[in-house]
Amino acid sequence: MSLAGRAAFVTGGSRGIGLACARALAQRGADIAISGSADPDGLQAKAAELADEFGVTAIGLVCDNAEPSQIPAAYKTIRSELGRLDVLVNNAGIMEGALIGMIGNDVLRRTMAINVEGAIAHLQAAAKLLRRAKGGSIINLTSILGVEGRAGQTVYAASKAAVIGATKSAAKELAGEQIRVNAVAPGFISTDLTAALDEAEREATVEAIAMGRAGTPEDVADTVLYLASDLSKYVTGQVIGVDGGMRA
Repeated sequence: MSLAGRAAFVTGGSRGIGLACARALAQRGADIAISGSADPDGLQAKAAELADEFGVTAIGLVCDNAEPSQIPAAYKTIRSELGRLDVLVNNAGIMEGALIGMIGNDVLRRTMAINVEGAIAHLQAAAKLLRRAKGGSIINLTSILGVEGRAGQTVYAASKAAVIGATKSAAKELAGEQIRVNAVAPGFISTDLTAALDEAEREATVEAIAMGRAGTPEDVADTVLYLASDLSKYVTGQVIGVDGGMRA
């Protein structure tokens, strides 16, 4: 599963699932770009840690999905500093819950801008560089909620369902250019987002998982690594659940 000689971009790569994905890819030899919406010094520090630990080239980019002009600029930097792009892990996103009667226009617009418009803009920009590399892999992070839904998460679930639709359509469009497009749908993963849940809600959610535990960012990263590698060279247009049996 070596990725030596390849370059990957992980959006939202400074923490949680994104950082776990960046570490997994760098460990296999890929040069890495990670992005976040703020804190340039923190991003560069994380990139330096990846470079030191795994002996790869790593860069940090401030890139806010809600600011369309920042996205093409990020890919120009990747091309100039890494020389190529072979893998996009389209991970950056937000999750803001609200009951249907309490959904404000600001939440709706912000979620769709970041989770859908931003994700599609990254897909477009990455496809241009992947064509130069004569193929590659785009991995979109969706969610079990984009498949199953959940009370209080209408907007987030809708945004992640949109990512699934975009994945399947892009996979059909780009397959002839040897660009694979797949989605990973995590279930209940132990991250900063789920840490904010109250204990009763967390316990009830874990009880519903067939494997009896919450997932880890590394569980998701292992599936992303498979989709980034040549082990999945004939896999495209798929949505792979990483949910411990929540949908079994």
